[in-house]
Amino acid sequence: MKESSPTTAPTPSTSPSPSPSAPPSAHGGAARRAALFLTLTLGGLTAMAPLSMDMYLPALPEVTDSLGSPAATVQLTLTACLMGMALGQLVVGPMSDKWGRRRPLLVGMLVYIVATALCALAPTTGLLIVFRLVQGLAGAAGIVIARAVVRDLYDGVAMARFFSTLMLISGVAPVVAPLVGGQLLRMTDWRGIFVVLTVIGAVLALLVRFCLHETLPPERRKDGGLGEALGAMRGLLADRVFTGYMLSGGFAFAALFAYISASPFVIQDIYGASPQTFSLLFGLNSIGLVIVGQINGKVLIGRFSLDKALGWGLAVITVAAVVLVVLTSGVLGEPGLVPVATGLFVLMSAMGLAMPNTNAQALMRSRDAAGSASALLGTSTYLLGAVASPLVGIAGEHTAVPMAVVQLGCAVAAVLCFVLMCRPGRRADAAAEPAP
Repeated sequence: MKESSPTTAPTPSTSPSPSPSAPPSAHGGAARRAALFLTLTLGGLTAMAPLSMDMYLPALPEVTDSLGSPAATVQLTLTACLMGMALGQLVVGPMSDKWGRRRPLLVGMLVYIVATALCALAPTTGLLIVFRLVQGLAGAAGIVIARAVVRDLYDGVAMARFFSTLMLISGVAPVVAPLVGGQLLRMTDWRGIFVVLTVIGAVLALLVRFCLHETLPPERRKDGGLGEALGAMRGLLADRVFTGYMLSGGFAFAALFAYISASPFVIQDIYGASPQTFSLLFGLNSIGLVIVGQINGKVLIGRFSLDKALGWGLAVITVAAVVLVVLTSGVLGEPGLVPVATGLFVLMSAMGLAMPNTNAQALMRSRDAAGSASALLGTSTYLLGAVASPLVGIAGEHTAVPMAVVQLGCAVAAVLCFVLMCRPGRRADAAAEPAP
């Protein structure tokens, strides 16, 4: 598969007439407003996953009491939504390559709105699980198509910069969502949270309807059916470099999932922090990720190659994971909260270099099948994260070593995939890209 040049300038929508979704150019204030609405719309779509998952977290005990189900059964409402978002991307991505971006996205948003409203009305846990699965399947449309739209509109350096910009929204969402959910529970019950999510879905659907024009022209769409879609995915997976970036990003994100799964237990139960301190540390880590993501987009990209910035990010993640293994194992004595929290902050912040650059490099291999490529990227990320999450508690509740070991294993796997499969030193795009 021929590789796109990483030094290509931003590629505008190839639609015959200018659209509000086109990248900003020298058109003054109108173009800047269009670019702002584009960023807000795509950022909102990428934030749907953490909003749908995390805003609901503070309500889990109340759902257990309200519906009279065991906690383990109520936990399946989270699992169902996560699996729906993972599998839904495999369906919606190829659909967007065949029918364009807007139609599948609008249908997905409408189904998401209906499913979320039904969650608010669910009389039993079983029906809530079903509605959450549908909510995840439909919500996947926003996640996968947002990445495909970025690929339609941008290339190379500009694409990586735009992904870094999106992290301003998607990086803050996991922090804000539980806080908003907790405050909502002071005014309403758990059903009210789904009402708010329904409203958010409706607002995003309106933004898509009026602010996001079609970015995939008919001449670039795939005319075949399921066979061609599967063939496109097979072709992408057969591309060693694409698969390398996909796995590098997936394993890096799995290290992040390990942190999210284990941090409440590690920070509060093992190191004795209060819930307020845990929330503060969680927020600081997410802010670190966002800040590094902006440094990546505004400072590093254009001065250094995407592979070099990605390599630095993976190296820092690996070193931080090694330090965490040493600290949590007690080799140097009892470390206390501050050193462990510092190690987690460094590891989380370095994700701001890994995540946008793996997405950009992978999508540059897939100009003609951006929807399918985006689907593979999203599904692999969710599945690897789902596998890593339960491993952090494998040794019980009194040690943080499993968390650090899982993070180190994921970091090493990401580095190996990057070095052995992407082979950055042997490819032309490993050279530093000049600023466009």
